[in-house]
Amino acid sequence: MSLVKRPPKGLQSDSMVALSRKKRMKSSGQKPVKICLALSFLFHAVMVFALKDVFLLEWAPRDLRTYTVELVRPPLEDPNLRDTQRTEVSEIKEEKVTPPEESQDTISLNTSDKRYVSYARVIKERILAHWRYPTEAKSAFLQGRLRVLFSLNRRGDIIDIRVLRASGHDVLDQEAVRAVSTAAPFPPFPRHITVSRLNINADFEYRLKRKRP
Repeated sequence: MSLVKRPPKGLQSDSMVALSRKKRMKSSGQKPVKICLALSFLFHAVMVFALKDVFLLEWAPRDLRTYTVELVRPPLEDPNLRDTQRTEVSEIKEEKVTPPEESQDTISLNTSDKRYVSYARVIKERILAHWRYPTEAKSAFLQGRLRVLFSLNRRGDIIDIRVLRASGHDVLDQEAVRAVSTAAPFPPFPRHITVSRLNINADFEYRLKRKRP
């Protein structure tokens, strides 16, 4: 027969009451901790949403883009170099002011110079195609010789024309000038003619022949 030692009934009830009190105190102590944790979480959540615009938080992922930035620094200006450049510019301006010398040559329509023979022949044929003996000069039996000087540029245009030696009759002189002017423009200079201006002397002779009886 076993013997079990039991506490008195009054003592047993007191110990049960003490245990229940400890449980209630423990459970009541855990509630404030849970409440504090919930409030802390809620506070941090509110702060995150409130400060997302300030710190530019990006919630959605975006494609990363790469940009290249090039910095260009103007070169340091050397005062000596600047003075040199100014001097060069002034020298260039002075050179532009001075007109270049115009290369030119003077020939006659009957020239024997090999450089101009073929070109002079073309000009002579064109002038002869437009040269006429004025009717009024024929009627008045006017005769004479004259020389016309005209100048051509490389395009074959007449840039100057005048009578060097007159015939003594205006009608004859005017007809010679008209024939040269009407025949222009002449062909451009060939490549072997290197001058920029060509002066040409053209002799005109008006002569009437008597008819034999």
